[in-house]
Amino acid sequence: MEKYRLNLTAEERNGLLKLIKSGKGSANMHTHARILLAVDENVFNDDELSKQLHVSQKTIQRVRTIAVLEGLEVALNRKKYTSTKRVGKLTGEVEAHLITLCCSTPPTGRSRWTLKLLADKLVELEIIDEVSSTTIQRTLKKTNLSLG
Repeated sequence: MEKYRLNLTAEERNGLLKLIKSGKGSANMHTHARILLAVDENVFNDDELSKQLHVSQKTIQRVRTIAVLEGLEVALNRKKYTSTKRVGKLTGEVEAHLITLCCSTPPTGRSRWTLKLLADKLVELEIIDEVSSTTIQRTLKKTNLSLG
């Protein structure tokens, strides 16, 4: 027996049926509506239902759980994506040091700066705690600065 049992009212069932028949909304929303109707009728177990609707059992369990805990609207609609803007490691000041370093003469025994050498030198000069050569490459690409 599942932990979350869904009991739809006649109005909720009619709303889901209208949604499916109307053709409005996303395919994801229609699939979730079908899951909710099937789970409420309790005709199939999760394994049979997953095969019939071509979704995973985990999806069925998740939709049922969300419907019981948070309501039908939340279960039907996708969760809103909240972007968290990542702050880059290289600030304008560090970028300036990097560009100055690129324009300077390379270390003895080298004909040019490599990304790894630049990253190591920035750390050695204690301009930044740690930085990868990939971050250096992205920064140089952004500034249209070539090492060659």
